[in-house]
Amino acid sequence: MPRHAIECLVNSSQKTRVLVIGGGPAGLMAAEVLSGGGVQVELYEAKPSPGRKFLVAGVGRLNLTHSEDSKAFLSRYGDRQGQIEPWLRAFGPDDLRAWALDLGFETFVGSSGRVFPAGMQAAPLLRAWLECLKSRGIRFHTRHRWRGWDEHGHLLFDTRKGRLRLEPAPLVLALGGGSWPQLGSDGHWVRLLADRGIPVAPLRPSNCGFETPWSAHFRERFAGRPVKSVALSFTGAGGRHFQAQGEFVVTGYGLEGSLVYAASGLIRDQIERSGSARITLDLAPGRTLDWLRERLARSRPGDSLANRLRKAAGIHGVKAGLLRECTDSMVWEDPSALARALKQLPVILHATRPLAEAISSAGGVLFEALDEHLMLRELPGVFCAGEMIDWEAPTGGYLLTACFASGFVAGRGMLAWLRRD
Repeated sequence: MPRHAIECLVNSSQKTRVLVIGGGPAGLMAAEVLSGGGVQVELYEAKPSPGRKFLVAGVGRLNLTHSEDSKAFLSRYGDRQGQIEPWLRAFGPDDLRAWALDLGFETFVGSSGRVFPAGMQAAPLLRAWLECLKSRGIRFHTRHRWRGWDEHGHLLFDTRKGRLRLEPAPLVLALGGGSWPQLGSDGHWVRLLADRGIPVAPLRPSNCGFETPWSAHFRERFAGRPVKSVALSFTGAGGRHFQAQGEFVVTGYGLEGSLVYAASGLIRDQIERSGSARITLDLAPGRTLDWLRERLARSRPGDSLANRLRKAAGIHGVKAGLLRECTDSMVWEDPSALARALKQLPVILHATRPLAEAISSAGGVLFEALDEHLMLRELPGVFCAGEMIDWEAPTGGYLLTACFASGFVAGRGMLAWLRRD
């Protein structure tokens, strides 16, 4: 729903004061919805300015959402599809594009199906959004770090001037997960809610890199190199299968990049379960096994492996390096075995990179602790939104869309609760 279509659900001669804690996309969207409901919105942010992670994520180009059909879009949320679907019905990809247009930013669909604002940058859009929110009467309080409640239910904040206590008020918590803590989402709220009896799943890395012990030679020669036009396959517990084509980057510690991020939840779970995960790479996704086998069999005796790969299959550089790293010389001498290795190269991943390095996090407040409006069942009047809820999604616009949508649902839910109350 575009901003101008948000209806007023609360009518009062004296405005009710409501709080939003957290200035990321979920918190800002909740504040926007609330500001259209006849209440006074006070937004508290721990950092010097709102939207810091949003800005960093959109430094190169801001991927707002994705253009694929609703069924495929919803499938990106894995086991949480049932819980996320109502959010997207309330505020989905088309609504997000309409919202951006309402702020003065047209959007377009890139070649990959991803949706970007004109100009591609996050900063102009965020700046326009904040100006709009301020014009709607929302008051921003930065450098206010939430510290929970005292024994009387007062809200506690650490500020530059010391400890601040505020009277209890209806509250939206949009505190993020545990990734990129330097930008504000450090997971400090987990203990605060757990102390109030709220069930919270441990925060874990999502959209993250993975470690494998490369040889010194491979690491020194290829760390930092992108691997393009490659397919990744992985089968996790319960037969859950991932297969997609894209690109990733070889790092000094292992692998990272969009293709790896898309499978990160399944890979992470497998590593946690058994200590390692075996992914399969197709280094020549445009070629069949038979075509490769026939071409490799034609190689001249005495040709080096590098020449055979380059001439027969167009494989060179980091792809050839990966093949050498993950196979042995017996494979290199057999055209059939070499062709199979190009189509099904095994890479064993041994560890997930730390949560602080991940793009996002899994875990958080369990859905069972929330009602359909994202209000905590044990704390009436307290709503949650964004990454602090137990769901995850890949990059590509899916993560950001659901953050916006959850803020919309939480804001609208609070207005409905205030009206009933």
